[in-house]
Amino acid sequence: MSIITLGLNHKTAPVDIRERLAFSPESLAPAVKALSTLGNIKEAAILSTCNRTELYCATENDDELNQQAIEQIVEWLGQFHGLDRTDFNEHLYTHKHIDSIRHALKVACGLDSLVLGEPQILGQMKQAYAQANEQGTMGSLLGKLFQHAFSVAKQVRTDTAIGSSPVSVAFAAVSLSKQIFGDLNEHTALMIGAGETIELAARHLTGSNIKHMIIANRSVDKGQALADQFGAEAIALPQIPDYLHKADIVISSTASPLPILGKGAVEKALKKRKHKPMFMCDIAVPRDVEAEVNDLDDVFLYTVDDLHEIIQENIESREEAAEQAREIIENQIEDFLNWERALDSVEVIRDIRESAMSISDEILQKAQAQLAQGKSAEDALAFLARTLTNKLLHQPSATLRQTGENSRHDLLDFARQLFLNTDTNKKNKPPKKPK
Repeated sequence: MSIITLGLNHKTAPVDIRERLAFSPESLAPAVKALSTLGNIKEAAILSTCNRTELYCATENDDELNQQAIEQIVEWLGQFHGLDRTDFNEHLYTHKHIDSIRHALKVACGLDSLVLGEPQILGQMKQAYAQANEQGTMGSLLGKLFQHAFSVAKQVRTDTAIGSSPVSVAFAAVSLSKQIFGDLNEHTALMIGAGETIELAARHLTGSNIKHMIIANRSVDKGQALADQFGAEAIALPQIPDYLHKADIVISSTASPLPILGKGAVEKALKKRKHKPMFMCDIAVPRDVEAEVNDLDDVFLYTVDDLHEIIQENIESREEAAEQAREIIENQIEDFLNWERALDSVEVIRDIRESAMSISDEILQKAQAQLAQGKSAEDALAFLARTLTNKLLHQPSATLRQTGENSRHDLLDFARQLFLNTDTNKKNKPPKKPK
């Protein structure tokens, strides 16, 4: 069989096109089931995220049939989302077999992501794999491809530094806090704001087992909605002075035109804390924290500019790691192809054994019938051995005669290896001179 991948991502399509072709969690199960029923498609899986929609399909290994399958998939994709193919056709990419294998490994390793090396895509691929399995559309070929992709992604994470350096502002802020405090399971974080960056930082903090989180926002309802996602406490901005001393970590990102935290408020909080260190990360532009706060002892204050310097260094580090990852992927593609080639031989061996067993059963029944008719065991065994040998060798013999007539000496040499265990190199050597 052959693997086809058809899709679009942040590199090939604007967000309005990606949104219209994305599959909601509710539609994913019926979609992958419907995809698997198209024409030449034997197996199917759908990966759908905010940055990509990709359809992985296994088809018959035939160029013409594969092209037909691609046309069917594009038409189906448009119909499923109520779009004409001309609305999105120019944004699509198609990969066939070895390129599909390479693409899947790159996606799993984060090499095709908006943020190079980001780990979330691996979890999303695992969800796509589980969904296809649940719907019965994940067969042996795609199943092996996805499992291989997961294994390669693990190797890349282990053998390279592609995931060790933060390359988003939120991730960098949380990583810095961990460098200062180590484990966060005994610490409290105060998040000021309730936008996308604060939400992402809160997600990273939760993943790092933060003990307690407080979310302060101008709109308490919006802050409460975010707090509910993470089991946090919500407060209004004017309440910050009453809670600041509890915070070991402060991450702020609001749209306020004036600073929210001044030097005086931080000084009072430090006194209440008995000068236990505070890590403060001001991601806002304009700044939420007065610059003078940086003059205070026991405060580690980072601005968005500080984080961008760190991020740029880390991006360069990830680019170096990505080169190592690409080398690993190229080696692992060959491993997958070797598995595939071995799979072909397994099928041939199975077919040969089934044919031989069928012949054996047929001749055995005839030999048993001869015994039942009174023939001696010696005659019945001779009949079984002679007839079984002739039956098993009839087709190979006929094929080899044809091979000889066509001067296919390479196949004759293979036949010697298969049936006679003969080293053809030794056979072609001149005989030794007698002593």
